[in-house]
Amino acid sequence: MQHFYFDHNATSPVAPEVLRDLTEAMAEVYGNASSIHHFGQAAKQRLENARRAVAERLGCTDREIVFTSGGTEADNLAVFGIARRPARGQRHVITSSIEHPAVLNACGQLEREGIEVTYLPVGRDGRVKADDAKRAIRPGTVLISIMHANNETGVLQPVEEIAAIARHASVPFHSDGVQVGGRVPVNVREMGFDLYSISGHKFGAPKGIGALFVRKGVELAALMHGGHHERDRRAGTENVAGAGALGKAASLNADWNSFGDLRDRLERGILGQVPGARVNGDTGSRVPNTANISFEGVEGEAMVIALDLRGYAVSSGSACSSGAVEPSHVLLAMGLTAEDARSSVRFSLGPGNTVEQVDGLIEAVVASAAHLGRISPAVVSAV
Repeated sequence: MQHFYFDHNATSPVAPEVLRDLTEAMAEVYGNASSIHHFGQAAKQRLENARRAVAERLGCTDREIVFTSGGTEADNLAVFGIARRPARGQRHVITSSIEHPAVLNACGQLEREGIEVTYLPVGRDGRVKADDAKRAIRPGTVLISIMHANNETGVLQPVEEIAAIARHASVPFHSDGVQVGGRVPVNVREMGFDLYSISGHKFGAPKGIGALFVRKGVELAALMHGGHHERDRRAGTENVAGAGALGKAASLNADWNSFGDLRDRLERGILGQVPGARVNGDTGSRVPNTANISFEGVEGEAMVIALDLRGYAVSSGSACSSGAVEPSHVLLAMGLTAEDARSSVRFSLGPGNTVEQVDGLIEAVVASAAHLGRISPAVVSAV
């Protein structure tokens, strides 16, 4: 049986061109980029070439790019790096209730350190209101962190509006761009970001490499302490091969907008044939590759397993903890019931997906939904 991949928001395959570049670097460019000899300088050159490629992709200068181990570290460096800077009086951070755990758990840690955090709500459309961010700003606000696009629903947030509000209030603005950066065109300067996180494994680079854009003039408190790497912003010997792979992926200039037609075809096919199926989130303002669909009377985890057995890899926003399936915090924040949130499945398209695969996935979803709908009481009791 063939297997088809529709879980690109979790991770995407390494692009062939990137794999060749990565293999070459690991075999031939093994020097430490901080060494002054020939091997070290060869590594340094590869590192800086990668930095320029990432900067060009994001519309900034190479000196504004900090390489990290991935999106989580980039988010943590932005949140902690700003919030922990020396400041007088009570510090305050603004974020949203639908952020990735890399931001939410970082903010939770800040609260344990005595820093106040405001979590902005979202509506049924899954979008933060820019006016809510504006009203939340107060004396002592040191950071606003709102994701560019949600990883579960794909819904785009009004980041440019919020960036303008933050700039007017002289508050640094960070955005988790992991589901956007590298996939569709982003110009961090024009959009008004002060800090912007990306992760290589979302757009053709391997896992373990990411980057943080830090606008010139923005100072960060160190997250890790050690040598003077990355202009004192991220200590540790640089991952030259990974950085090179990230730069290569960035230079491919992939544009995932073409997946919008496939995503829409998938949604039409499912909604037209599965009673009670509905799309979660604002359908008019999403990244082009993502659909989050709830299936009435069907457990999302059961649907994921059923589709996997039919050869299709998708995911659920739910998390299994201590034997119980916990509903997605994103969908709950949008006002869905716990039952509806548990019935949701995320389909995320990417390179390699075709019309034929989408049509096959629709057939598999229709058959799985019908089967699971008949046995749903047994499925629920088993969970």
